[in-house]
Amino acid sequence: MDALLALGATLVAVRLSAELTRRFRRQGRPELLAWGAALGAYGVAAGALAWSSAAGWSEPAFRVYYLGGALLTAPLLGAGSLLLIGRRWAAPLALAYTGLAIGVALAVPLEGSIAGTDVPDAQDVLDIWPARVLAIAGNSLGTLVVVVVALATIRRRPVGNTLILAGVGVAALGSGLAGLGVGALAPILAVAAVLLYAGFVLPRGSTRDSRRASSPRP
Repeated sequence: MDALLALGATLVAVRLSAELTRRFRRQGRPELLAWGAALGAYGVAAGALAWSSAAGWSEPAFRVYYLGGALLTAPLLGAGSLLLIGRRWAAPLALAYTGLAIGVALAVPLEGSIAGTDVPDAQDVLDIWPARVLAIAGNSLGTLVVVVVALATIRRRPVGNTLILAGVGVAALGSGLAGLGVGALAPILAVAAVLLYAGFVLPRGSTRDSRRASSPRP
């Protein structure tokens, strides 16, 4: 059952990532590509959960999970928020960080053995430097950027930004509940992906426009 839940979360995140990429190709908005990459990283982490639930945790599965969930998702979300407000330098910075994160995830040595079906705790298998420091910094800064930009622009997009903030909150809840196992974590990943996607694509002023359209004219 855990493997099926994680597989479902993977399909949801990957499908929404592909939809954001399609919108980027049609609209040319770089923030959509960054957000699509973030949900794609979310899908990678969920896929690693499905893999480990079916076959047991291994070093490759943990590296994939840590790369997608701990190192990439929040920083790419933050890059999308910066691009949304016109900070074009966020794109090359995000590319450089992604390359660094991939290198760290592939090369950092792991301590101890990884086995079983329980989600490994990073502090049990990784030294604080460089992987955990990079994850803490990336998650903290990425989440901070998303929250600050969403709050600063919430008057322009009240519903969309509220959904983004809710998605970030649910994702943070998932990180805190990882110790409860894949069965608890996978549905939270799927819900967070859906909330974030809805917040990203909701048109600016859609609620106001719909109210105007539905109100009777004198």
